[in-house]
Amino acid sequence: MSSEMRSLAVTAVVQEEECAVLRVSGELDLRTEQAFLAEARSIVSAGHRFLVLDLTALRFCDSRGLSCLLALEWLCRRLEGRLLLASLGVRMLRLLVGTQSLGVFSCYPTVGHALAAVPDGSRPAWPPEQDGTAG
Repeated sequence: MSSEMRSLAVTAVVQEEECAVLRVSGELDLRTEQAFLAEARSIVSAGHRFLVLDLTALRFCDSRGLSCLLALEWLCRRLEGRLLLASLGVRMLRLLVGTQSLGVFSCYPTVGHALAAVPDGSRPAWPPEQDGTAG
């Protein structure tokens, strides 16, 4: 496992036809931006034009990470979808406020709140059902 993947994890929590919820944990910076963008782009390319990022476990994001989020925002909007950020921590909020980019993103206190902003026909069930195999 590369050091990039140890310092960043992107986990698909829910994937429906047009919407996916991804949990992003670790650090989103120069070392991890390419891995993050590759993973996120593959999800969007699979038809998930509504992308909810659960940032609860994101420990660090710098200007390179912010650039990644801006690129995803652009990609989702280009496909007539949206990037929705959920559960931003204090550090992430400070970054968005400090760079005057808070208004660029759709930010929500929880994943459930973010999913409520997704059109009915594209919204997955939340919380996801436990099938007994998750662990």
